[in-house]
Amino acid sequence: MKTVFRQAGLLSLGGLSWGSLVAETSSSELALRPPGALAEKDFIKACVKCGTCVEACPYDSLVLAKPEDNILVGTPHFRPRSIPCYMCPDIPCVPVCPSGALDIKSVSSEDSNTNIEKLDINKSRMGVAVVDKESCLAFWGIQCDSCYRVCPLMGEAITLEFKRNERTGKHAFMQPVVNRDICTGCGMCEHACITEKPAIFVLPLAIATGKAGDHYIKGWDKKDEERLRNQKEQQQQEKQSAEDYLNDMDGLIDD
Repeated sequence: MKTVFRQAGLLSLGGLSWGSLVAETSSSELALRPPGALAEKDFIKACVKCGTCVEACPYDSLVLAKPEDNILVGTPHFRPRSIPCYMCPDIPCVPVCPSGALDIKSVSSEDSNTNIEKLDINKSRMGVAVVDKESCLAFWGIQCDSCYRVCPLMGEAITLEFKRNERTGKHAFMQPVVNRDICTGCGMCEHACITEKPAIFVLPLAIATGKAGDHYIKGWDKKDEERLRNQKEQQQQEKQSAEDYLNDMDGLIDD
């Protein structure tokens, strides 16, 4: 009986541990990773939880997840409201990664003069800032441009949109607008936001962005037309490959 109860206890403990791991992995989709991090699922597989990137961060922005963080334990992440990513030009956290979980090529660009690749922190896509218009003071008509002023890509990642304040008739709204294609997700805006709970906050790209569907196309965008053309060619190749496989009698009939 002791053996039975011991085994039952071990099974229960194993089930709880597995359930906890699954929950942490799911919650990790909301985690903000270091610059150059692979897509979340690939990052979790590649990260060896060594903490080298955390040690390399000069601002202590990066921390290793603890059990209470609801993020896969031991993986690096940062919380902008506490300490944002300060966009180091030499990106010290990326080159030291031993497993490739932080991809140095994704944060590199080619120098137009020397044709040599160099680190470019502005290419990082840690997430994207999202503005809550209901709680942002700028949308109330109160002048506030904290997020705009602190943005390292001021006037590019965050711009101010001026609108007439119809309520007063003589003032203007200065509403922050985030450019998703330029925002790096550093979180400096969230850190600087003056509201009690930040009215601008950073979310991972996969969470913050939608997808229109491959059957929609921007007729005025040549790159989008190319995307659709490539997709059709790929579908045709897959169809042809399937037909060739089904028509391959040599492979279907044994000698």
